[in-house]
Amino acid sequence: MSNEQIIRRKLSDEVFDRLTGMITSGELGTGDALPSERELMERFGVGRPAIREAMQALANLGLIQISHGERAKVRELTARSVVRQVDLAAQMLLNASPANLDHLKQARRFFERGMAHSAAELAEPADLALLHAALETQRGEIGQVEAFIRADMNFHLQIARISRNPIFEAVSEAMLTWLQAYRTDLLIWPGNEDVTLREHEEIIARIAARDAEGAEAAMVRHLDRSALLYGPKVTSD
Repeated sequence: MSNEQIIRRKLSDEVFDRLTGMITSGELGTGDALPSERELMERFGVGRPAIREAMQALANLGLIQISHGERAKVRELTARSVVRQVDLAAQMLLNASPANLDHLKQARRFFERGMAHSAAELAEPADLALLHAALETQRGEIGQVEAFIRADMNFHLQIARISRNPIFEAVSEAMLTWLQAYRTDLLIWPGNEDVTLREHEEIIARIAARDAEGAEAAMVRHLDRSALLYGPKVTSD
């Protein structure tokens, strides 16, 4: 027979489930204060340590905000706040194996080609103006590696924003942030920045022309070349 032992759960786990249920059921809404620790102790019949451990777990997940001297409150959840909860885990995953970095680059390629295709179908004049502004900002940061990288991230994020889908925007920002930790100094190689800017210009041109296939192809070419700019950071002794 297989081992089917029943494992006794910690009290804090039970409290966590009860509090989560209060939030997901709507009993507690965004901005609402949770009952005091004493009220929760009486309601659930547990001690203060179980309440505090459960509430800290909720805070770690971004579901509640704990402030000194005040009762904890239910946080407003957004696509960005939910996705960014995995930042630390993502960085640990990338550090664990070079293969994980390759997987992330593949995921970004798959994702951004779709964003470029969608942008060509949905972009309005205001969107194109923002893309041109992002490009000019990046052009002004030539020679400033960190600033140039931030401007590069903003350009790609702006393309995701054209989708009008906050989940797409949040995922784009997250992937770009995770990859940024692995950007090497290759961007300061002579002429490399100019290549990036020319590729961005081509992507904008295809989006402006409502050439969805062309925008997607331009993005793929750009990402295939720039994928080599991402690699483990090399530190000097």
